[in-house]
Amino acid sequence: MLKRYPNTPPKIEQLKNVEGRTRWSIMIPSYNSIKYLRDTLNSVLIQALSVEEMQIEVIDDCSTDGDVEKLVNEVGKGRISFYRHPKNIGHYRNFEFCINRAKGELIHVLHGDDVVLPGFYQEIDSLFNNHPNVGAAFTHCMYFDENSVVTWGTPKVADKAGIVEDFLIKSAETFLLQPTSAVVKRSVYEHLGTIYGAHYGEDWLMCMRIAAHYEVAYSPKSLANYRAYTNGNLTGAAFLSGQNIRGMRETIDAIQPLLPLSQRKILKKKAKRYYATYVTNTVVQQFYHEKNNPRVALMQSWGIFNFYPNLDTFYCWLKTSAKVLVRY
Repeated sequence: MLKRYPNTPPKIEQLKNVEGRTRWSIMIPSYNSIKYLRDTLNSVLIQALSVEEMQIEVIDDCSTDGDVEKLVNEVGKGRISFYRHPKNIGHYRNFEFCINRAKGELIHVLHGDDVVLPGFYQEIDSLFNNHPNVGAAFTHCMYFDENSVVTWGTPKVADKAGIVEDFLIKSAETFLLQPTSAVVKRSVYEHLGTIYGAHYGEDWLMCMRIAAHYEVAYSPKSLANYRAYTNGNLTGAAFLSGQNIRGMRETIDAIQPLLPLSQRKILKKKAKRYYATYVTNTVVQQFYHEKNNPRVALMQSWGIFNFYPNLDTFYCWLKTSAKVLVRY
């Protein structure tokens, strides 16, 4: 029986039958995201190429929140294929299944609660055409919440489109992209396998593995939106349980062998400091003041102090503890 959380990269078989192969595969894994799936599908359809050029398929991991197939058929009107697993296999294995099922040269895994904006596929295609040797390409990405309100964005990587110089080193300190805005060649997955490791930060590890072997191209245009919310998706669940901190520790450790030996120590410290700053300044504050969840805020503040002990994380834990104590 396959592990839900593999600790080695799942293998992607080489696509041997090139007959009927498309340029694109838009693979949409879904699990209990029917509330947002219509927007996801429409965001693809309004810029979709012909069926000969672009495969579009929803892979549902036994959702329980509605009739996903009915929605796909209603929105797609025959243009979007659908597959439902006979039992829930988890997002790691569903990702692997999506990649193996894809028949395109370029694979975009778009989660069922995220969206792409008009021009995304044209911009990505331009990056691959202008830089044919890159293994992956991505655009700037914005985060939005459960109400589709844009909150913040990924770091700006460059001022103009092109190959990102020293992408491996730049990505070692912080995650520069969201998978929503990234497209990867199928041949890269065939070479490296897919996501594995800790249940949090696995996308960052996949990005670093690609960057260690291939050049990566980028466009500063914001053409994708990643949905980040605390109740519902996998990222939100990780914050509620504290898995985000445990997983990030494991991910940062797993990244180190990919880096030049002389830079590992300083880059590891920078990565931990960057994530600690994010948790203390954003996560703890949001859970305490916006989500009205002091328990999680206190758990996060204590966890991040143990993850990266310094004056800032200690003060965050002390302040949060005091507020909980006086029921502020």
